[in-house]
Order: sequence, then structure tokens, then C-alpha cells
Amino acid sequence: MKEITSFGHGGDYNPEQWLDHPEIIAQDFEYFKKAHINTITVGIFSWAQLEPSEGNYRFDWLDDIFDRAENQGINVILATPSGARPRWMADKYSEVLRVDENCQRNLFGERHNHCYTSPIYREKIQVIDRKLAERYGQRSNLVLWHVSNEFGGACYCDLCQNAFRHWLKEKYQTLENLNKAYWATFWSHTYTNWDQVVAPSPRGDQNLLGLNLDWHRFVSDQTIDFYEAEAEVLREVTPDIKITTNFMGGNTDDEHVFFDLDYQKFAEHVDIVSWDSYPSWRTDNKSSVQLAMNTAAMNDVMRSLKHDNYMIMESTPSQVNWHPFNRPKAPSMHRMGALQEVSHGANAINYFQLHQSRGSSEMFHGAVIGHDLRDDTRIFKEVAQVGDNLEHLQPALNAKSYPAKVAIVYDYDNMWALSDVRNYASQTIKYWQTIQKHYQYFWEHDVPVEFISTSDELTDYKLVIDPMHFMMTEKFADKLKKYVAQGGTVVGTYITGQVDERYLAYLGGWPQALHDMYGVEPIETDTLYPSQRVAVETDHASTQAHDYATVLEVDQAMVIAKYASEWYTTTAAITKNQYNNGQAYYVGARFDSEFMASFYDTLVTELDLQVPTAIHKTDEAIHVNVRADEQASYYFVTNFSDVEQTFTVTTPMQDLLTGTKVGVGTYSMSAYDSKVLVKEG
Repeated sequence: MKEITSFGHGGDYNPEQWLDHPEIIAQDFEYFKKAHINTITVGIFSWAQLEPSEGNYRFDWLDDIFDRAENQGINVILATPSGARPRWMADKYSEVLRVDENCQRNLFGERHNHCYTSPIYREKIQVIDRKLAERYGQRSNLVLWHVSNEFGGACYCDLCQNAFRHWLKEKYQTLENLNKAYWATFWSHTYTNWDQVVAPSPRGDQNLLGLNLDWHRFVSDQTIDFYEAEAEVLREVTPDIKITTNFMGGNTDDEHVFFDLDYQKFAEHVDIVSWDSYPSWRTDNKSSVQLAMNTAAMNDVMRSLKHDNYMIMESTPSQVNWHPFNRPKAPSMHRMGALQEVSHGANAINYFQLHQSRGSSEMFHGAVIGHDLRDDTRIFKEVAQVGDNLEHLQPALNAKSYPAKVAIVYDYDNMWALSDVRNYASQTIKYWQTIQKHYQYFWEHDVPVEFISTSDELTDYKLVIDPMHFMMTEKFADKLKKYVAQGGTVVGTYITGQVDERYLAYLGGWPQALHDMYGVEPIETDTLYPSQRVAVETDHASTQAHDYATVLEVDQAMVIAKYASEWYTTTAAITKNQYNNGQAYYVGARFDSEFMASFYDTLVTELDLQVPTAIHKTDEAIHVNVRADEQASYYFVTNFSDVEQTFTVTTPMQDLLTGTKVGVGTYSMSAYDSKVLVKEG
């Protein structure tokens, strides 16, 4: 397959908005040179311009853009236009429009307002995809296909309902199996005919937990199936061109992983993982250091999906227009964020958008070229600096993130199940935020982490952290047990192993594998109100638990912390169990970051997880991330705070961005500064 041979720097370009202003398009390409833009993504949302009426195609404008880009040495990522259908299609074929959960068909409008199941929509998009592939597939500067845009949402039309029923028949085979899985005898909800199955709706069932979960699974699978319908054509016509689609996540106040689609499954279908990164820098509810940690976690998630380098398909050089408060980045912050992503394995920094739209909903979304049409603005200069930095980073293109020995398990079925659990407290479940809290210690101490699925191999890691694994299959429980028996270390937590993959409770206690491995049995979990605390004591310290405290019956495990208040005082809060050649810790309550840091500090030392480094720091605001290959190690040193910080170099290196030598000694970094130091060998 055709390989991309340089760090990508560019983004979404929509020249169809400027066809009546050819002088603007010409100026844009001149500005691209100045900003070190080497990649443009075209064709997103361009269907109405590519096919103004059914069967009437217009490619001349896109031919011109390919020619201009080729003459300037710019690579092209060509998008398929399925993210927004043209008006003529909705007028003629109403089935392409989505139906909402109240069974009402949407009017034409917005984007992603289409049915992934519709045979007509699939047929029409395959036709135009084939024409694009046949026309541009052999262009020398086509380097990647970008299928659709930011998949998400669901359709409840009759076509999708029938597809859902077919999906269920494939999974359960018989109505008897379906009724058992859904525990449908409760409330007399037993199905007697497959046609009775309807997706969860306010007008019908929303309390069959198995149905709700299966709908999440189906929507994810059906979206992937639609993607594959497009990818099939592209692979047939252009087998040498890789294919991606832009994932989402990490862009709200809690920097949550994307909820709607199972990206762990979706990633198996793309050649390169790409995602749209829009952190809320300069928010008022967390420091830049805290937000940098959560953003780092999302970057590690994206790298972990294929255990390989990835791309930033969208970002903003300044601000977005859809946050509650749309603050621009402070000076140096754009470069800081871009190099942070590169340090975690990103091989491209792309923007939405290269030229700001003059009107419509995203007219004030940040861009490289603004309404002022100037190339001397602060934002333009900072973009150009990032482009220049990426050119200097070329030797590190094929370097990978330092191999992680720590893995954190997260699972989409579990996340969906916890979001619908009729227990505990919806306000404090916080599955992804809990994962972030476990990640925090390792990020602060520059210990690499991967986020793994239940299907990933565990033996590559010394430590596997498995928080709040409420919905756990017996297969994965057995997998954890085997990993520990062979010498691995597991940390599990409260609210684990309660239900199986059908959303049915385990009877008779935990799956045997969990009981054997942890050496304890959870008896019940105390759900605390937000202001309530439970005292906990270890041999060396006292602390408090909040939100959740699980009462444990200890079998073989060693107690390393006990509750010191409530009716379960003196019972175990944290245990450690030696099982064959490994060990399993059970953290029965939710603790603050300071206590968890002391817990993990002991494990990191015991398991020798710290990465050998030539950089020492004295403040957690400084972060050191390493990409390495056989020739060199590249130390990305970043100051995420708004004040000057220092770090110490312990062996001579070279500053890759400036070419200067860096000797042993202590160096200062201004706010939001980033350096890349290279050590040969």
C-alpha cells in the first residue's frame, strides 16, 4: 500500500465555497506554502457540488484542486461525501432520511441525517464513490481515503427495525433464547413473534436492559457495515490506497471517550486510526495540566486501538464555535497541544478548517485563514511554526511510543451497561472519569499506558488495571485468572463482575475465576451520597473513601486496608492475593488521587515500571513522553502550566527543532513551551 512519507500538516479544505472567487483559491494555495501545509482533505460534504442533480456529475473544480495541490507538492486526502446528502436525493428518496426514536421521519437538513440501512442510500453513495475512485485513484498525490465524517447517531425507521430483528435472530437463533436473555417474563414482556421486537423508544420499551444494550451493539455494527459498504468499492478500485474515517471523543468538559460507537471494534476495519481532537483549553473548571492529562489519555486510547501511530484528522488552531464558551488558545498553546499529540504517536496534525467558512453554522469556527484573509495574524504564524516543527521532526516519523508495560481495560459493553444500570447512583457512576483517575498517576510520572479491550492480549503487560468491570464475561474472567497465574499483576475495583454479557446477574456470587484470583467475595456495595465519607486505614496511613464502598468477605487474600467507620468497620477495603505466580489487588472503594498515587507508587517500584529516562523533572506540570526507534529516542518535553518550569538533562542530547546541542544541566521552559530532544542509539 502507498505509505505517507512525512508528518502530515493540513486539514479540511472546502474550495467549492469559493468557486466564484478564484482569486481566493489562488491566494489560499500561496498561504499554504507559508504555513508549511503539505496535506489537504477535500470532498467532505461536497456531494451537492459533485452531483448537483441525479446522474449529473461535476468534477472540474475538484480536478483543478488536485492539479494545484500536485503542482505544489501537497498530498490529498479524498473524502467520500456520504456525511451529508444533497437535497435532490431527500426529495426523491425520502427513505434516506432518518426516523427518530418517536418514529417520526426527519425533514431534510443538518448532516448525518441519513439512514445507514437504506438500500437506495447505499447504492447512491457506492455509485459516487466508484466515480471518485476511478477518476482520482491513480493521482500521484492521493494518499488516503476518508470515508464519510464523524459517524454517529441512530435511525429507527422500518428498514432499521427489520435489520435489528435480523441481527437479533443471528445472535439468539430462537425467541426462547431471546426471552431468556432479556428476562422477558418480568412485567409479562415475553415475545411470541420476532415482529414484536422494536428498538427502545419512549413510546415502547426502555426498561428491558438487554434490549437497550443490544440496540447499542446493533447501531455500532450497522454503522460499521455502512462504512464497509463504502470501503468495499474503494478497495476494489484503489487497493493501494489506505482508508480511514475520523473518530471522535475527548472533546467535552469531562473529555469522555466517544460513547455511541464501539471504536475498539470499528478500528479493526480502518487502515489508520484518525480522530478529531478539540480539547477545551483554558476552561474554568480545570487547570491546563489537568486537561493535558485527560487529553493525553484520549491520545493513548487512539494509539491503543491498533497499537500503532495514528492521525489527528481535525483540530483547531484557535477556537471552536460549539463549546459553551469558545475561548481561543493562548499564545504557544496550539504548538504545545500539537506536539503533545505527536509525542503520543500522532503522525499528522490537521485542522478544521484551512479557510474559514464565510457563512452558515461554522463561520466562526477557528481556521488557518480567517475572514480577514491575512497571513500575518498570531494564529497563522503559530500554525506555520507547527508546520516548521513537523518538518524538523521528520527523522522521528517511524518512531513509536515507548512500549507500555501498563494496560487499562475499558469495554464498550460495560460502559453502555453501566450507563443504564438501575442501581448505585447515576450521578457518581463515572466510568470513564474513574479510568482517568487511574491513568493520572502514570501520566504524572511519565509511565506509558495503553488502553486495551477484552480481546487484547494481556501477557505484553506487567500490570493490568481493570476498573469497574460491572459487565464481565466468564471468558474474560478466565483470561484475567490465567494472566495472573502466569505471573501478571491485576488491579480490580468495586462494581466488578456483577452481570454477564446478556445483562443477567451472576447467581451464587462471583464467577469462580474472579473468586480464585482475588481471593475475596464482594457481599454488597454501599452507595454513598456525594457529601458522605467512610474512613479507611492502612498500616501506615488513614484516608477516606467516597461514592462507593464494597463490603468484602475475605477468603485467601491479605488485607492491606480496612474500613474504620460505618457498620462494616474493620472489614477489608483493599486486598492483595497471591495466585500462583502472580498477584491480584482488589480496591473495594473509591479513593482520592493522592491515596491512589501512593498505592500505585508502590506497584511501580515493585514491578519496575518506570521508563529509563535522560530527563528529570521536579514538577508534574512538566511531562516527558518518548518515541523511539532503533536509531534514536525522541524525548518530548512539555510544560503544561502557565508559569515557567525547569527540567534536568542527564546525558548530552540535541534539540531536534533547533539543531542545537543540549548538554548535561538544568533548563527552564516558559509557559506552554515544548522541546524535542534526541538521543542517538
